[in-house]
Amino acid sequence: MLSRNLEKARKAYKGKDIEEMRKAHDETKSEPHKQEKGRYIKSLIYGGLDGIITTFAVVAGVAGASLSAGIVLILGFANLIADGLSMAIGDYLSTKAENEYNNAEYEREKWEVEHYPDGEKKELVEVYMDKGISEEDANTIVNIISKDKKLWVDTMMVEELGIIQDDESPVKNALVTFFSFAIFGFIPLAIHLLSFFVPTISGNPFIVASILTGATLFFLGALKSKITERHWFTSGAEMLIVGGIAAVAAYVVGLVLSGLA
Repeated sequence: MLSRNLEKARKAYKGKDIEEMRKAHDETKSEPHKQEKGRYIKSLIYGGLDGIITTFAVVAGVAGASLSAGIVLILGFANLIADGLSMAIGDYLSTKAENEYNNAEYEREKWEVEHYPDGEKKELVEVYMDKGISEEDANTIVNIISKDKKLWVDTMMVEELGIIQDDESPVKNALVTFFSFAIFGFIPLAIHLLSFFVPTISGNPFIVASILTGATLFFLGALKSKITERHWFTSGAEMLIVGGIAAVAAYVVGLVLSGLA
């Protein structure tokens, strides 16, 4: 448990407010070092970004080729399901593989601590000495850490291997990625779906889809700042520009190849 207000500390850092930073550290508020909040935000954001960009690229390409709303829906939904499942499966397998690797390394470090403690102590001392700590101080630190076996193994994982045990759920990651991809990826298709069933709707569905997609890209980019710690407007504008480039490229390709349809 941390005796500080982590959110206030982050806010103080963004504003480079030293006084607020001190208050955040002096505030008596116990909170867990690891928080569930934000654990799956990465899958949410990147699943959503991939969903809306790839789906809108399909919409833009079809619009450039001047094809019907039916073609937009067929290609759009095919992309939505196929790519969504592909991303979810990839997220599941990568998270599962990472967890398995981390657990295997943890068991190896644990076995080495149990069967060759002197060698593990020596390794950890060398690690701290490489960081600029004197040999005497490094030995003192290691002797303290080695009194707690779990702390010792955890420290070896971080300091020697650079691994922080997290044990994220592969299934939850995959589900968040898929539903984020599907929900945000549906946005460029929504107006086309509506115009397909209600032909009397006036206006250009592609323009409406472009506006909705642009607004959503900016929102997701701004939300990404929760991970990157960048300013929300800069992050949102960057994502809008990147998504816009992908959309323009798809539209131009559709326009150039429109004669083949």
